[in-house]
Amino acid sequence: NDPVAMRRMGFERQENEDYDVAFEYYTKAAGLGNVDAHFDLSLLYNEGKGVGKDKKKELHHLEEAAIAGHTFARHNLACYEGINGRHERAAKHWIINAKLGDQKSMEGLKEGYPDGLVSKEDFAAALRAYQAALDATKSPQRDKAAEYEIFKSTSG
Repeated sequence: NDPVAMRRMGFERQENEDYDVAFEYYTKAAGLGNVDAHFDLSLLYNEGKGVGKDKKKELHHLEEAAIAGHTFARHNLACYEGINGRHERAAKHWIINAKLGDQKSMEGLKEGYPDGLVSKEDFAAALRAYQAALDATKSPQRDKAAEYEIFKSTSG
């Protein structure tokens, strides 16, 4: 009954293109509250792998993951809303994500701003919150880790 282990097993099965078994593991993990498994299920429903394509179920799992803070899921929801002409809802999703430091969502807002899809005030607030989120992730330890990774990749 370990949702993280079940999600990991689902991922391994998916990597081996055993989508039926991956779907079973993801379903169990999502039922136990694993946010990543909800996102993974949304992708399977979108692609019709291991399960029939089902837009309603895809959106259900995207929403479950987004509500729990999964930024990729919320970004995908924003794209879905935008494609379907619900630009205000798309902007709201992107604003929430931008405030969490999600670059793709900030880019979505930047693209929509000239077209009036987001107000000047909302865009400015999202940009400030986005920058604050990025600043909050900066630390000397992260800088050292990044330097170490660059050193490792160049030293063979």
